[in-house]
Amino acid sequence: MFIASPREFEYNYRIMKRRKPGNSPQFYLLTLGCAKNIVDSEGISELLTEQRYRATTDPAQADVLIVNTCGFLQAATDESMGALQELAAMKRPGQLLIAAGCMAQRFGSQISAEVNGRDGIIGTRSWPDIVPFVQSLRDTIDARRRPVYHLPETGDTPIETIALQRNTLPVSGSAYLKISDGCSAPCAFCTIPSFKGQNRSRPRKHILAEARRLAAQGVHELIIIAQDTTAYGRDWGQQAGLPTLLADIVRAAPEVDWLRLMYAYPGHADQRLLEAMAAHPQILPYIDMPLQHGHPDTLKRMRRPHNVEKLLRWVEDYRRLLPQAAFRTTFIVGYPGETEAEFQGLLDFIEAVQFDRVGAFTFSPEPDTPAFNLPHQIPADLQQERWERLMARQQPISLKRNQFFVGQTLPVLVEGVDNGVSVARSYRDAPEIDGYVIIEDALPAGEMVNVLVTGAMEYDLLAVPAHKPVLVK
Repeated sequence: MFIASPREFEYNYRIMKRRKPGNSPQFYLLTLGCAKNIVDSEGISELLTEQRYRATTDPAQADVLIVNTCGFLQAATDESMGALQELAAMKRPGQLLIAAGCMAQRFGSQISAEVNGRDGIIGTRSWPDIVPFVQSLRDTIDARRRPVYHLPETGDTPIETIALQRNTLPVSGSAYLKISDGCSAPCAFCTIPSFKGQNRSRPRKHILAEARRLAAQGVHELIIIAQDTTAYGRDWGQQAGLPTLLADIVRAAPEVDWLRLMYAYPGHADQRLLEAMAAHPQILPYIDMPLQHGHPDTLKRMRRPHNVEKLLRWVEDYRRLLPQAAFRTTFIVGYPGETEAEFQGLLDFIEAVQFDRVGAFTFSPEPDTPAFNLPHQIPADLQQERWERLMARQQPISLKRNQFFVGQTLPVLVEGVDNGVSVARSYRDAPEIDGYVIIEDALPAGEMVNVLVTGAMEYDLLAVPAHKPVLVK
């Protein structure tokens, strides 16, 4: 293994700063995985662009190929490995292939062994060093013999201090705002702390400055993300960091229509968060809180908060303060030791809460996690059968929650249009994971409009522009 030193990065960075404009090198960046990876990729792109690299969507034209990988579950790891191998197979002489992100951090040696033509491997905490890292590859190594690794716990430039400019407005009118990185939760099934490290909150001033820049560009929706958004500030000893941060974002960027909260941890959500959400109309009455299960015994084995009665009381307070609140969650079925009674407890929990949105996954045993070697692993066919039963239980609940909005006027954010039909999202719909509002008209993408809801399906709503009359047949 050859590890490039911080001094070597600094030397090559200075070379790039002196480089004169000319034929700018191009980079191709493929992003896999979650929204947190999207934000990291935006940072990578911004840092390269600042040094006169040009982005391209054609890998054949690129001088540098970068795959920002995901290594959360085995399926994501397989997808990342496949993408790297595909690019390696088509790579021409002189191109560089770099594996970045979660899988690179977690399985760097596997990438080195199984991807011929890989030149560099840079981890989750090191992407701020992408510019000198690329230049180090371009100038100092024979890429055909050995890859360069850059996998320290933190990069030479700490991620928490990176103040992104975010100069490109998304067509959708939405932008992710990352408030921290890493996770300090002890979940027995999760690999994230092993390659992301413990929770580290970004300085408030950088978050607020980024929110102001995005608002100035006309962004309608800021989506607050982290591995655990409710842990914001806890690494500094702040127990109410997120509620005060949300209030500060509202004051810093009052032009933004929506603030959406994702990835909340049940053990950290309290009354102060609910009060902050209720006090500011810009903070959507929407929360994404991955609960993972609804039976206390299963949750104990997961090393998750397992006081189900306390959670139910929190949900009651949430809906009392925010009567039209949307609640999204995620569950794991088939966790080791999950009995039929425990699974039935999960189904009963779903009925009791009446979630707006539910995502579910079958358990994936991940190496180097406590759950990997737990006894009483559930057979794959039984996991699948339970997944199907869970989704069948949730569908009529989702339909009922959607039917409540028929006849109401809702503001929506238009995502796109095709053949005279527009696709949009309401406050109840986070990008890519929730439903859509399907509108019988061509509307401008990236704009907020009011629509009249005319119909409901299990996951989506049907609507027409609010200013147009509805023909009654």
